[in-house]
Amino acid sequence: MRFAVLMRKQSVDNPWVSFRWAPQEVMPDFGQFTNAVSAENKIIGQFLGRDDQGESWLFTGYELNLFPDEAEGYYLNLSAVQPCWFVMWRLEEDVERYVDTQSIELAKSEATIAVPHRICVSYNEAARLLDGGESVDSVPLSAEHASWLQEFVNDNYRPEPKKRHRPESFKGANRGTED
Repeated sequence: MRFAVLMRKQSVDNPWVSFRWAPQEVMPDFGQFTNAVSAENKIIGQFLGRDDQGESWLFTGYELNLFPDEAEGYYLNLSAVQPCWFVMWRLEEDVERYVDTQSIELAKSEATIAVPHRICVSYNEAARLLDGGESVDSVPLSAEHASWLQEFVNDNYRPEPKKRHRPESFKGANRGTED
């Protein structure tokens, strides 16, 4: 299934930085974002607009595949108070590679632009990305997407049976043999 990510460049009242990037929404891409779709199915961003709080950028070209061996990570996500998407993004200097031609000039006005590189719904996968030093932010998962993910978890997740660990005192003493 294909998805798009809405990123916000939000103004910040801070003496050291004037803005921060954050993903705002992950939405299905059924081809409705025609200006940003490329024939090569790569990540393409386009400027959507500016308001008093910042700018909005839409990035398309994300595939989400679910894998049975990652079902525990999906289960952990769904069992959280607020299930979410995990969006891994990087600040990129090579704007021509990621931004459509109509938005290039605006993107070049800054040294870098935040580009989402990956989306996932596995708690474990997001943890691995964070452990690897990547920037990962969460976006709430809609009820519709949560139910779709729950169906996959119901079909593929089987918790490992708990093993009882006997205390050392019941395992017996390690005694040498007597002569």
